[in-house]
Amino acid sequence: MTTYVLTVTCKSTRGIVAAISGLLAEMGCNIIDSSQFDDLGTGKFFMRVSFISEEGRSAAELAAGLKPIAEKFEMTTEFHDQAGRMKVLLMVSRFGHCLNDLLYRWKIGALPIDIVGVVSNHFEYQKVVVNHDIPFHHIPVTKENKPQAEARIMDLVESTGTELIVLARYMQFLSDRMCQEMSGKIINIHHSFLPSFKGANPYKQAYQRGVKLIGATAHYVTADLDEGPIIEQDTVRITHAQSAEDYVSLGRDVEAQVLARAVHAHIHHRTFLNGNRTIVFPPSPGSYASERMG
Repeated sequence: MTTYVLTVTCKSTRGIVAAISGLLAEMGCNIIDSSQFDDLGTGKFFMRVSFISEEGRSAAELAAGLKPIAEKFEMTTEFHDQAGRMKVLLMVSRFGHCLNDLLYRWKIGALPIDIVGVVSNHFEYQKVVVNHDIPFHHIPVTKENKPQAEARIMDLVESTGTELIVLARYMQFLSDRMCQEMSGKIINIHHSFLPSFKGANPYKQAYQRGVKLIGATAHYVTADLDEGPIIEQDTVRITHAQSAEDYVSLGRDVEAQVLARAVHAHIHHRTFLNGNRTIVFPPSPGSYASERMG
């Protein structure tokens, strides 16, 4: 038996859920989790179905069976074998808290991905990466060589079959072209002080202003800097008794957690782009064991 995830996007209308569930039953499939959402503002419908093919049908067979329904409702559909692991390329600069967190979750099995490599414009984390038996790629970036550096990254994406890029505090801007080519396939993390506190030390600025909440935002990367569709956010409360160093420490913790949750949602096909927004289905109690974060 094989467990699949089916994702569906189409115009909202009656009969979609009945048609899909009926077809899956006819093809010997048992639904174990289903989530759907009608966006009344855009008139779009989103659905994620996790099911077991008790007859061992392939994704191609299932897609062929679904084709008449997909054409009738003008659906965009994808079948994903849950046993498969998404190929992920990590990118980092000089702050390693998010990278270390992702590597740990990957190592203990809480983040079931294939890390095809780590790209950095510095050497700080080369040893850490190599010690995990993961290829490390040093690609320096300057104002003069930026196009060539980005071309090397895209060559790496193609040669490794990368399906997702995770910017684990990679402090270089990506070009509009790369953002467009990898639309919906690059996740970034940053503090949630934008646009108030910009620059190299936003936590110090926040401390000086007496901020009472520290947060982080994970989002898909677009050509508009730090304005892509948001996947995950979180905050932590602080008090006047805490120092600027405490702000930094707490900020790093929440950044790492938010990024890991965003990556986790993406690799389990629980995220859907909806214009400038995202639809993110949470794991159900029945499926959480197979998607646990550890």
